[in-house]
Amino acid sequence: MRTEIRRVAVIGAGTIGASWAAYFLSRGIAVSASDPSPGAPDLLRRMIADAWPILMRLGGKPDADPNAWTFDADPATACAGADFVQESAPERLEIKQDLLARIDAALPADVVVASSTSGLLASRLSERCAHPGRVVIGHPFNPPHLIPLVEVVGGAKGSPEAVAAAMAFYRAIGKHPIEIRKEVPGHLANRLQAALWREAVHLVAEGVASVADVDAAISEGPGLRWALMGPHATFHLAGGEGGIEHFLKHLLPALESWWMDLGDPKVNAAVQQMLVAGVAEGTGGASTTDLARRRDAALVRLLEARAKAPAGP
Repeated sequence: MRTEIRRVAVIGAGTIGASWAAYFLSRGIAVSASDPSPGAPDLLRRMIADAWPILMRLGGKPDADPNAWTFDADPATACAGADFVQESAPERLEIKQDLLARIDAALPADVVVASSTSGLLASRLSERCAHPGRVVIGHPFNPPHLIPLVEVVGGAKGSPEAVAAAMAFYRAIGKHPIEIRKEVPGHLANRLQAALWREAVHLVAEGVASVADVDAAISEGPGLRWALMGPHATFHLAGGEGGIEHFLKHLLPALESWWMDLGDPKVNAAVQQMLVAGVAEGTGGASTTDLARRRDAALVRLLEARAKAPAGP
């Protein structure tokens, strides 16, 4: 598979695709973008302009050119000359299958095609492609220009070479790719999010705590530790000098009893209204635009702090 990546085709230039485009540009990679929406070029332009100062703070190349992008409504035309493709079309299987087949037909077989899908299976996405082995999942976490994580899934049809090339590319541009070895709906991180939110909804529905307090239980507690290490490493520390072995021996029974008591909420109209009202109260009625701006500003400070922290063992 092609390993020298000088141009990326960003196919689907909505919120996720535009964020990807800004990040690629900041790493000195030219972008050819495509999207059927008439407003896509303006969205791209705004996203790049807004994100550029932040991306330069977070390791962008000093000589990177924010204007090194082109746009064409036709995805096949946009793919011409691309060394890598990042597809970010709407999360609908039929749309992605048709689009990926068109992309596949327009490219040499050595170009990796990565889909940003948040939950669809790679083996289903590539069903109409002549070269299904080069189609992989390259799922970012929103917003892609800030969050390091990228989940890479080859699935039943993706070749090991395509997976390795995608992993190497994402790593080379400063992302933190992880390989999902078996394809499952939702990949990995979204399944973990879904499991946590299911219990969060259950606790609200059962009147255990308000929406705001459930959110605070994460953001003011374990969420701070999770920004530094994951659940297994966290519980390794919880075991003291004996580490995870001590934790499993002495604390696992309590955890298993909690597992048995976890909820399976039915998110009916009444529960949905509780969530809507609770979020409005907990956020003080702030707009999603304002909340996202606050979140992204805090993310930048967190990423900078982590970059300055002493290296691990």
